[in-house]
Amino acid sequence: MSGSTKAMGVITVVALVAVTAYTVALGSSGWLWFGWVVLGLITLGMAATRRS
Repeated sequence: MSGSTKAMGVITVVALVAVTAYTVALGSSGWLWFGWVVLGLITLGMAATRRS
């Protein structure tokens, strides 16, 4: 994996922790989870394109 793909992976994990903490503290927000899913898909796409 390249440096930018690793960085996106770290950002995705940090975003998951932040969204989970927000959900526990203030209640669920569909838009935050949707945004995290989109970020995760972008990260997976970057990882897939780097391997091929």
